[in-house]
Amino acid sequence: MSEIQHAVLAALTPEALSPRITRRMLWGERIMVAMIELKAGTIVPTHQHDNEQLSYCIAGSMRFTFPDRELVLEKGEVLLIPGGVPHSAEMLEDVVTVDLFSPPRQDWIAGADAYLRQ
Repeated sequence: MSEIQHAVLAALTPEALSPRITRRMLWGERIMVAMIELKAGTIVPTHQHDNEQLSYCIAGSMRFTFPDRELVLEKGEVLLIPGGVPHSAEMLEDVVTVDLFSPPRQDWIAGADAYLRQ
């Protein structure tokens, strides 16, 4: 059983993945939350994962590209991406997003997320 964790998400230690991406994370056995800050013009290349993803855009806007469509996620909107769906994202403005994953992203925990560290 996981321990009880309590934190201010924005006050967690930031991890600089690149000069354009900063991330703060907290996770348990079955869920992960990450606050990610991305500079305008940043592109997250096409990738996919088994984890279900819920993205909540706190600030800015970003364009997601899926095999069958594109959509723009703007401040205050949420997006649910089922596991296994290839997707990429382009930051149209400076973006702050809160992403939830189930189960937790083991590649992020281990630092094996090279696609974000370019």
